[in-house]
Amino acid sequence: MNIVSIDPQHDPLWQTLVNRYRTDVFHSPAWISALNATYDFDIKALVVLDEAGEPRSGLAYGRIEDMMDPRIASLPFSDFCDPLVNDPNDWEVLISRLLAEDCRLNLRCLHNDLPLSEERLTFVNRAKWHCIDLRREVDDLWMGMDGAARRAIKKAQRQGITVRVAQDKDDLRAFFLLHLKLRKYKYNLLAQSYSFFENIWDNFIPQGHGALMVAVYEDQVIGGVFFLEWQNKFYYKFNASDQDQVTLRPNDLVVWQGMQYGQEKGYDYLDFGLSDWDQEGLLQYKRKFATEEKTISFLRYTPDGAPGDKEKQIRKLLPQLTDLLAHNDVPDEVTEKAGDLLYRFFI
Repeated sequence: MNIVSIDPQHDPLWQTLVNRYRTDVFHSPAWISALNATYDFDIKALVVLDEAGEPRSGLAYGRIEDMMDPRIASLPFSDFCDPLVNDPNDWEVLISRLLAEDCRLNLRCLHNDLPLSEERLTFVNRAKWHCIDLRREVDDLWMGMDGAARRAIKKAQRQGITVRVAQDKDDLRAFFLLHLKLRKYKYNLLAQSYSFFENIWDNFIPQGHGALMVAVYEDQVIGGVFFLEWQNKFYYKFNASDQDQVTLRPNDLVVWQGMQYGQEKGYDYLDFGLSDWDQEGLLQYKRKFATEEKTISFLRYTPDGAPGDKEKQIRKLLPQLTDLLAHNDVPDEVTEKAGDLLYRFFI
């Protein structure tokens, strides 16, 4: 069996492999490029080749080396990234090669059950995933939503909210600031670096592989969803809304417009992405639209002696710094800078 290590951002072997499997946007070279451009991660892919030298199985991963213990994630800051493997023998080769690195390994799987039966991996967490089937007439899409969603959409329309596709980074910046404030003032959390949003924009939007759809009220952006496109799916990746205007229900209207936009472009599904298991408000929101719900499994391998004392201290310090720097009294620009500096360690 021939196994090679490649750069999935550029190597045609990876592109061939992702075209052969049911893959998601987190396998895409564009997503990997955005991760690399923002964080300079060492992202590789292990690929099993057949006798003709064609790729038949693979697994993308990022190795992180910083002030904490070395660790591997497949992939960092991705909702999930299933190994592209169906054969148990190929899986054994791939996972054994990663475990030989002798550092902590994190996997998030949605579609592939092979890793769930791997005895060397421990189930450590779970999240919900939702999807909307777009392969229906518009009237069927409308009636397929929960009545609460239809009422919210009508309310937004009566209030004069409009939805447009962003054409430049001025809208991206306005959307990001809403995202920053939502995470800070509602959840007391830091936001990803604005450069991450810019790099996602640069790798998807000019190529026609995504759309930032924003809700506008009285000439102000008050909500939006950043959608990405890959193969036959439209992905709801980031959302944000002005909490002072949330009763106008802007994002319900954005989702409805996004469903129609994705359908018009020929996509079969709208992937609603990851929701924390205990985030009941978000779960209820997505269930108003979703036609399918599944579980994302978080799996981990931890070598003997990990985490080390230094990492334990840092892991204890990070939530304390977050509480301090995301406090309501801290200026938003300081909170934004804190996200720039610290978010990369939340892996």
